[in-house]
Amino acid sequence: MMEVASDGCCSSFKKVPLSETELDFCGQAYSVSVLKPGYCCPETDGAFRADGTITLIMGLKNILVDTGGPWDRDFLLTSLKKRGLDPENIELVVGTHGHSDHIGNLSLFPTAKMIIGYDISDGDRYSPSELAEGKTHTVDEHVSIVPTPGHTGQDISVQVKGTSAGTVLIAGDLFECCSDENSWRDLSMNAAVHEVSRQEALRTADVIVPGHGLPFRVLRNK
Repeated sequence: MMEVASDGCCSSFKKVPLSETELDFCGQAYSVSVLKPGYCCPETDGAFRADGTITLIMGLKNILVDTGGPWDRDFLLTSLKKRGLDPENIELVVGTHGHSDHIGNLSLFPTAKMIIGYDISDGDRYSPSELAEGKTHTVDEHVSIVPTPGHTGQDISVQVKGTSAGTVLIAGDLFECCSDENSWRDLSMNAAVHEVSRQEALRTADVIVPGHGLPFRVLRNK
């Protein structure tokens, strides 16, 4: 596989892109499945076509991370059905940030707990959020929500430990794709903060699921 040099100041990381057949990461407590890798394609008139990655975590709880755009509604329902799930079987929906290509189908999951950016809610009841204080929100000993701001002011990522690939980080637009070294800064609200979040992800995750591309493995020099 092609290796992509790490971005920023840390040269001890290598990012290795995975293939379209490497979208499932099994685990005893939780398994992670990328239902649809996101994409971002520029057009000649300055516009671009984009959709966010949709990821399902199945195990002790059923967790959906980003729902894609509204145009993904039928795809999402069909993908869940193939895995024996209906929307009411999803217990937690996480939106890594508030852009429409990542949270376009929230209405399909009215019974789920929602963590969208730094907002934590059950129905219309909103709970205090440690995410807003820069702290991790623990789902259980295997899954946690971590603040990873920069692309927007309230980006979050989902960390899943104990998979066959090690620790998987579902990162939203913290990473656009594996080879985004020259593009992510143009899409960032705060590049300096964003860089810190990216370096922490590269330091702690074995596999990263980006917002607009295939998953990639992180190799660290020892």
